[in-house]
Amino acid sequence: MNMKTAYVFPGQGAQFSGMGKDLYDNSLKAREMMERANEILGFRITDIMFSGSDEDLRATKVTQPAIFLHSVCLALCSDDLPAPDMVGGHSLGEFSALVACGAVDFESALRLVAVRASEMQKCCEANPGGMAAIIGLPNEKVEEICAGTSGIVIPANYNCNGQVVISGEKQAVEAACEAMKVAGAKRALPLSVSGAFHSPLMEAARVELGKAIEKTEVRTPSCPIYQNVTAKPETDPARIKDNLLQQLTSPVKWTQTVENMLADGATIFRELGPGNVLQGLIKRIASSAGAEVSIG
Repeated sequence: MNMKTAYVFPGQGAQFSGMGKDLYDNSLKAREMMERANEILGFRITDIMFSGSDEDLRATKVTQPAIFLHSVCLALCSDDLPAPDMVGGHSLGEFSALVACGAVDFESALRLVAVRASEMQKCCEANPGGMAAIIGLPNEKVEEICAGTSGIVIPANYNCNGQVVISGEKQAVEAACEAMKVAGAKRALPLSVSGAFHSPLMEAARVELGKAIEKTEVRTPSCPIYQNVTAKPETDPARIKDNLLQQLTSPVKWTQTVENMLADGATIFRELGPGNVLQGLIKRIASSAGAEVSIG
């Protein structure tokens, strides 16, 4: 049987103080990439990654480049990694995946991540929304309740079966949470985030990031990238770019992405980046699909 390997890359929330330090200390290539990142960003992100407080690391303009940098250094500087057969990333992680499959070069992707982070931060300040995790309801029920709630609230992350994050205006999110509990959700947990990611409230950031994406060269990847917006394998640079343009205001279809990777023969999943959040989600999705996989 042909065993296929998928590389997956985490999004915001996986950061921790000390992240990437071992790579910096032990790999010359990683050190060069991190120092280049310090130059491009205009501040020493490595200082914050290695010894910043949790508070420092939580600022969106730090978090996003930090996680991207850690992920990409792991993907490009580990000698013993076989080439992947497919890649995908959760939200911000899609930018790490683009570098890992050669669709976008490291420096261009870092510049995009910096724009994405600063524009999202501005959106959060101008239009603070909220997000909440809904546990124990089918996707269709979550969609139906969001659609029936007044104000803006949409499913933003399909993380795994029975775990969907909703996003939108604070009051609409709160109202939807109450309705989800009435409908039988095990839990409806407000998340401590600074804004309504992957919702229409991010439109201004999407427009600004879009200008930067338009100017960025996207090449044919070395393997298919499963993108958040479609959850399908993409290899055409124009389509990759188009999906990327829509990502900030569209849901992250992670459950569907992993299901499609499994259907396309993925048996080995490697999470590259800080933390292991995706490993837990993949285990649940694989077990719902009745698939045997190796996860690391």
